[in-house]
Amino acid sequence: MSKRASIPNTYAAWSGRPLHVLIFLAPLLALYEAGSVLYLSGPALGAETIGARGILGSFFHAFGVASLHLPPLALVAVLLTWHVLLKDAWRVRWGVLAGMAAESLVWAIPLLVLGIFLSMRSPQSAPPGALALQGSSLAELSWQARLTVSIGAGIYEELLFRLILIGGVHFAVVDILRFHSSVGYVVGAIVSAVLFALSHNLGVPGGGIDLRLLAFYTAAGLYFATIFVSRGFGIVVAAHAMYDAIALLIFLQGSPSS
Repeated sequence: MSKRASIPNTYAAWSGRPLHVLIFLAPLLALYEAGSVLYLSGPALGAETIGARGILGSFFHAFGVASLHLPPLALVAVLLTWHVLLKDAWRVRWGVLAGMAAESLVWAIPLLVLGIFLSMRSPQSAPPGALALQGSSLAELSWQARLTVSIGAGIYEELLFRLILIGGVHFAVVDILRFHSSVGYVVGAIVSAVLFALSHNLGVPGGGIDLRLLAFYTAAGLYFATIFVSRGFGIVVAAHAMYDAIALLIFLQGSPSS
C-alpha cells in the first residue's frame, strides 16, 4: 500500500497544497458565480463579463459543452484530482487559510502603489475597461458589480494566464525542448505577461496605444507570474482579486485595474 508523500509541516508548504487552495478559493468562486447572476446580467452587460472566463467558456463550447458553470466546475475538479493524486490527508489547517488571506493582501499592496503612482502621472486617471466589461463603464456599475468583476478577474485571468499558460509553456520548454525547469518558468512568465497585457484595453482616444498602460499591465503580468511560481495559485488569485477590488471600489479614479 502506497504511503502519502511527506510534506514539510510549514505554512509555505501547506498553503500551496491543492486542498487548501480549493477551500481558500471556494468562497471567491461562489461569490463570483452568484454576483454574475445578480449584478452582471441583463441586456446592458450580457451574461459574460470577464474576458478570460469567456475564452475558457469558448473552449468548452468548441467541444460541444456549453454550460455557463463549467469553468468553475473544471477548476474544482482539477484541484480535487490533484489532491487525490498526491494522496494528501483530508485535513484542513484553518490557520493556513488565514495566513493565505493576509499574505495575499500584502502581495497586492506593491502593485496598488505602482498603479496609483502611474495614474497620478497621467491625465487619464480612470481605470481602463480592462476586465472585459463590454459596452459599460466601470464607474457606472454598482459597488456589488465592481466587486464581482474584481473577484472574477482574479480567478479566471489567473487560471488562464498563469495556471494554464505558464504550465503549458513550461511543459513545452522543459518536457519537449529539454531545457532546464527555470528556463521554462522564465519563458512562461514572459509569454503570459505579454499576452496578459495585450488582453486589456490599451487604446487611447484618436487611436494608438497607451504605453503607460502597456508597461503597467506587462509589469503586473510579470509580478503575478512571480507570485504564482513562488507562492502558488491560491495566493496569486486572491492577490489579484484584492488589488482589483481596492482599485475599483476605493481608487476608481486613481489606479488602473488589472
